[in-house]
Amino acid sequence: MTGVALAIKSLRSDQYLDEIIKSGNQALLNDSRVKNILVVDESGNVMDSVVPDYNPGEREDKTPRYVQFKDVPLPPLHNAAQFPRELEQLPAWMPSSANVDFGEAGAFYFSVETDKGRRFIIVELGSANTLTGQLERQASTTALYTLLLLLVTTFITGFFVWRFTRPIKELSIAARKVAGGDFDVQVASSRGDEMGTLASAFNEMTGKLGRARELEMQLHQAEKGAVVGRLAAAIAHEIRNPLNYINLTLDHLRSSFSPADEAKRETYNKLTEQLKTEVARINRHITDFLKYSRPSTLELQKVDLREEAEDALRIVAARAEEHGIKTLIEQDGSLPMIMADREALRSVFTNLVINAVEAIDGEGGSVSIKLSKAVGDAVKVEVTDSGCGIGEKDISKVFEPYFSTKETGTGLGLAIVKKAIDDHGGSINVSSKEGNGTTFTIILPATEKGATMKVEG
Repeated sequence: MTGVALAIKSLRSDQYLDEIIKSGNQALLNDSRVKNILVVDESGNVMDSVVPDYNPGEREDKTPRYVQFKDVPLPPLHNAAQFPRELEQLPAWMPSSANVDFGEAGAFYFSVETDKGRRFIIVELGSANTLTGQLERQASTTALYTLLLLLVTTFITGFFVWRFTRPIKELSIAARKVAGGDFDVQVASSRGDEMGTLASAFNEMTGKLGRARELEMQLHQAEKGAVVGRLAAAIAHEIRNPLNYINLTLDHLRSSFSPADEAKRETYNKLTEQLKTEVARINRHITDFLKYSRPSTLELQKVDLREEAEDALRIVAARAEEHGIKTLIEQDGSLPMIMADREALRSVFTNLVINAVEAIDGEGGSVSIKLSKAVGDAVKVEVTDSGCGIGEKDISKVFEPYFSTKETGTGLGLAIVKKAIDDHGGSINVSSKEGNGTTFTIILPATEKGATMKVEG
């Protein structure tokens, strides 16, 4: 019907079918079975065609040139309508009608009377399989576009799901860390939506929990210090008086009851000396308890660190010489005097050098104190020994009170050292490797206009 309608339209106009199709944008012909449309006169001349090569033209002598219907390749012909009896006679050039099965390729003719005589409209149809193939291709294309759209939708959906679930997962991991005691964990809170608000609230919560734990630890330390203070006061009151009596009695025994026999006298003096040493050790432990438990009352004055270092080494000089341990003081350039409590610094140096000597097993080894300038207005002190070192699991505990790796230690020596350094606004760190010695590094602030220490050879 489309082909017939176009042919009739061409009969009523001066345009050929190919021009009509182009100007009318007949998209239906592009996707249908219509392959060609012919308008033929009674003589078998093709007067119009969708294919421009079949349209009338002119010869060189200006006479009309027509393409004969018989020269146009066409599939079997079949009448498109039943003609009246008076018109049933077909031209000689028109082949007899043939049967065309449904869906097969064929040409269908239709007779039209015009003012120029009888015209035959012939519509060539392709096989229905061609249309089916086109429809299948269109369906495949549609399915492909649908699949691509589904993939893009899935990707976008997955992206937004990931975007919203990722911060939830991070919060879950961070919450487990907080439950394990790690209050330093933080999550990204740069988002401007509800998840960003939740992350900011979580970070604020962990910060408050961290501060609460610090306060709890400080309170625990304060409670522990109060207990130690009461214990130290009791020990000082109940034990020191008997210790003083024992010490005086030992002196009296040595001076008044020493045996006449030289060998016995030597043994007697050795035993009494050992007793006095043990009494002194007990008295020193009592002093440590008192120092750690009492509030600091610093009497600041200008202190020469080299002199304090030399005094500390003199205390261990006899033991060091007995075991072949070398003691050494190094000073890197001129150093400023510092404002400090002399007795507190003396206790710091004494504790460190005694620990250094005791850490060296057997004969030989060395203990050194190095003095140098630190960054800014500060002085650095490094106390190094070649002893047995500190185990990795113990190095983080050395400044804790009551922690000691010695069988007879109280664990207050290094705690007292750290407390004294903290009271002076300084810092102390330790580096050690088991079997390779230990180094304690102290940073102490110097005076703004302190005198300068001279370098001594």
